Amino acid sequence: MQNIILSLIIGSLAGFGIQTQLLAMDDWETASILEAGFTWDPGEKLDIAFNKGELANLHSVIVVRDSRLVVERYYEGIDNHWGASLGNITFTADTLHDLRSVSKSIVSLLYGIALAEGKVPTIDTALLDQFPEYEDLVSDPDRRRITVEHALTMTMGLEWNEKFSYSEMRNSETAMEYAPDRFWYVLSRPIVDEPGTRFNYSGGATTVLAGIISRGVGKSVLDYAKEKLFHPLSITKVEWTNGLNGEPAAASGLRMTPRDLAKVGQLLLNQGRWDDVQVIPAEWLASSFMARVLSHGKTSYGYHWYLPRNHRWSNGQVGAAGNGGQRLVIFPDYQLIIVITAGNYNLPDKTQSAYPRKIIRKLVLPALAN
Repeated sequence: MQNIILSLIIGSLAGFGIQTQLLAMDDWETASILEAGFTWDPGEKLDIAFNKGELANLHSVIVVRDSRLVVERYYEGIDNHWGASLGNITFTADTLHDLRSVSKSIVSLLYGIALAEGKVPTIDTALLDQFPEYEDLVSDPDRRRITVEHALTMTMGLEWNEKFSYSEMRNSETAMEYAPDRFWYVLSRPIVDEPGTRFNYSGGATTVLAGIISRGVGKSVLDYAKEKLFHPLSITKVEWTNGLNGEPAAASGLRMTPRDLAKVGQLLLNQGRWDDVQVIPAEWLASSFMARVLSHGKTSYGYHWYLPRNHRWSNGQVGAAGNGGQRLVIFPDYQLIIVITAGNYNLPDKTQSAYPRKIIRKLVLPALAN
């Protein structure tokens, strides 16, 4: 993408906690609403809805179409960093934001990169082959049926429950966080389903995948991501919060700016290619974005990506979602990327999803001329 440095542009809507396009437009060309094929300005609709209190604690929205930045909005609201209060924040283009479980989808991309380098096992490999130190688990023939692919699709068949609050030890991810050995904790859970048959949302699956990546490449997932994923995209400002064991919390700890997350979306639309570099194998993305299992409602799951039921890359959308209202959603047919950050953490899923759903379905997609 052509690098364009624009002068600082600050637009404030006084009294409403709204800031429009801010700071240097590094690496993004811009397009007007009409040039991008919109019949009205979704940004104006966002500002009106935010001012009316209809999008409480919305932090940012980015809309990219045909590789050009079209809408960029930042707001003011309460935020936290992996559960620790940050107070009231005035968000800008430079503000890092928790991605929460969008981190899981990034881990999937890293697995595909490492697989192409021969650093991690193929997806049909038994998970426990990568953890030979757990001799009692490795010797269990039923557990040896659980493969890398089962972890990617969250169909490992192991007992896991993240329906409780993350402040409770009844939540499996929280219990994993406090366990002396998080990998053993995940892999030793009781077997409750045939592997590959039922989706069961699991930060433990992502943790195990990240562990395999780290062992294979000889560095943390953050360092590997910086080298192989972020550096080619000129993404330099990124954090990955460490868990209690001092290693990056793979399932939920990534922090990025909305613009940089949109770059990841553009990379996916480019089938893994950025300028002249194939950052992620196109074949891995094609496999990742196929519906593998029904997750809930009308939603399916690929390799750590949400998809409409019976989705194929050419006829739907691909999404990553995180606690609080974090979203990266890609519409290949429209060459459209939508990034949303918000601070509605730990609310019921239906409540958390209401604002992203409204933004996407009511304020952005209907504005497209086609």
